Amino acid sequence: MAVKNRFAELHDEITAWRRDMHENPELLFETHRTSALVAERLQAFGCDEVVTGIGRTGVVGLIKGNKTSSGKVIGLRADMDALPIHEQTGVDYASKTPGAMHACGHDGHTAMLLGAAKYLTETRNFDGTVAVIFQPAEEGGGGGREMCEDGMMARFGIQEVYGMHNWPGYPVGSFAIRPGAFFAATDQFDITLEGCGGHAAKPHETIDTTVMASHVVLALQTIASRNADPVEQVVVSVTSFETSSTAFNVIPQKVRLLGTVRTLNKEMRDLAEERLKAICTAQCASFGGTADVTYMRGYPVMVNSDEQTTFAADVATAVSGSCQEAPLIMGGEDFAYMLEERPGAYILVGNGDTAMVHHPEYNFNDDAIPAGASWWAEVAERRMPL
Repeated sequence: MAVKNRFAELHDEITAWRRDMHENPELLFETHRTSALVAERLQAFGCDEVVTGIGRTGVVGLIKGNKTSSGKVIGLRADMDALPIHEQTGVDYASKTPGAMHACGHDGHTAMLLGAAKYLTETRNFDGTVAVIFQPAEEGGGGGREMCEDGMMARFGIQEVYGMHNWPGYPVGSFAIRPGAFFAATDQFDITLEGCGGHAAKPHETIDTTVMASHVVLALQTIASRNADPVEQVVVSVTSFETSSTAFNVIPQKVRLLGTVRTLNKEMRDLAEERLKAICTAQCASFGGTADVTYMRGYPVMVNSDEQTTFAADVATAVSGSCQEAPLIMGGEDFAYMLEERPGAYILVGNGDTAMVHHPEYNFNDDAIPAGASWWAEVAERRMPL
């Protein structure tokens, strides 16, 4: 197996970087401390060029191989931002920022890619250029989109791009991937239903928005059960139900519903949006009320390229001895924007038996560092061999 001995030697150092970032989480584009530390380390490693401010607070480091005659440029991407969650891990390096924590392991992703960057600057055992990409605002801010809109791919001549995410429940250091659609498109809706409020003792004089909204919530589930082809994937979730009154004896004038729609292809995405709007309008009209629907498209479907997925799986097998097929995942991932601009692949690395990501007790498993860093380094060396 190709777990590199150098990462065993660097393990304590990379772990220290990771835990420092864990103690000091930053949200969305406010990754000023993290971005500065990343840039300082890349410069100290001897990267040929370090550029900051890509996608607001993103960082890109360029590492040239011992040869560059191939003309190839491979991008390796890690995300840096944390989540607005209060940490409950109890570890001695827990978040020092109230209401923010690295609950998705982006501290581990950044640390592993920094470790790979250090190794690649030391060895340069490839023919081409590696662009190490450190991205802010994966957790809902669309930092990947902003880095692309800043012209990152063309500016640095990136031809292929690879990403990685840790995954609880898989053995530490194991890998999983799939070609094609992998992570879902994630859209949001904000619906305000209006009827006619009044006294709870006189419902006949009102248009009861609570009852009306309850019918809407149930009817939205028919998008999956009766509108979608049963072999397609769509998840419609109403996640907030808020009335304009909290009194016991008042039928509220308005109800606000919030939620998400998750799909894995454009046709289903279009269908879900169309049906959601039609259901809300028709259900409310049947009660004599109205619906104001705001539908916000979020991250697109993340699609792995076939050739690059096969290559990424082969590298993972070389590192860990095997690479299993990953299931479809209905969560969103803004690496999708980079894969819309360039062919590439996104892989999962096992985090062991830990709490799931986005949980207040989640913690990145530092034992995954050698495998993850080795995979990134091997991607560069095997894709651009001397």
